[in-house]
Amino acid sequence: MRRLCVVILICLSVNFKGTAQESGSDVYDWNWAIDGPWTAAGLGGSAYGFVLIQNKKEISESYLETLNPDDINDIDSWAAGNFSENADKASYLPFYASFAMPFALLLDDEINDESLTIIGLYIESLSTTAAMYTISAGLVNRSRPYVYSENAPMEKRTSSSGQRSFFSGHVAATATATFFAAKVFADYHPNSNARFFVWTGAAVIPAAVGYYRLEAGQHFLTDVLLGYGLGALTGYAVPALHKKDRKVRLYPTSEVDIYGNNVQALGISYRF
Repeated sequence: MRRLCVVILICLSVNFKGTAQESGSDVYDWNWAIDGPWTAAGLGGSAYGFVLIQNKKEISESYLETLNPDDINDIDSWAAGNFSENADKASYLPFYASFAMPFALLLDDEINDESLTIIGLYIESLSTTAAMYTISAGLVNRSRPYVYSENAPMEKRTSSSGQRSFFSGHVAATATATFFAAKVFADYHPNSNARFFVWTGAAVIPAAVGYYRLEAGQHFLTDVLLGYGLGALTGYAVPALHKKDRKVRLYPTSEVDIYGNNVQALGISYRF
C-alpha cells in the first residue's frame, strides 16, 4: 500500500542578485496550493477552538475559596483582583479600530492594485492568530484576575469565561492587524518618511489594548505579552513570507522517496 507522507524539504539556492523592490509594482505572491490550505487550516482551527471554549465548565464557589494570589508568579501576581468594567469597554475602542487599518491601506493607489491578494493575506493572518488563541483558550484553564476580586459579580467570577486568561486574544488580534498594516505599508513604500509613524502606531495600539485588558482584570501581564508577541509575529511574518523578492520561499512539491512512495512535500528555499 502506497503511503502518503508529508515532509518538509529544505533546499538552499544561492542568488546574489539585488533585492530592491520597486514601489508601485506587485509586491506579494498568492499561491492557492499553499495559501488555500493554510487559510482553511486557520479557519478550521478557530472553529475547533470555539467548540473547546463552549465546552469549558463553570467555576464553583468552593473553587473560588481555594484561590490564593500568593500562588501566582511574581510577574503576574500584582494584577490578581483587578476588575473594571469601564476599562473592559475602553479596550474595545482600539481593538475594533485596528481591524480597519489594513483596509485603509487600500485607499493608496499603489496598494489597491493588489487589493485581493492583500485582503487574502490579511484573512490568512487573522485566521492563524485566531486558531492559536481559541485552541489555547479552550485547552488551558487559567483564572482571570477578576476571578480573584470580591468586587466582581459572583456570576461573572464563576462563569466559564473566567477560565480563559491564557492568552490575550484581544491583544493578539490587534497586534496582527496593526503589524500587518505596517509591514504592507513599509513594503510598498520602503523610503517613505511616514514609516516611523506607521510602525509606532502599530506598536502602541495593541499595547493600549493590553493596558486596558490588564486594568479590566481580563488578563495577567504574561497573557498580554504572549498575545502581543504572537500577534505581532503573525502580522509581520505572513506578508514577509509572501514577498516576491523574499529570501525564504515556500512551495509545494512532489517527490519519490527511496522506497518508491510518492511524497507530497512543502519545499523551503533560501536565497543568499
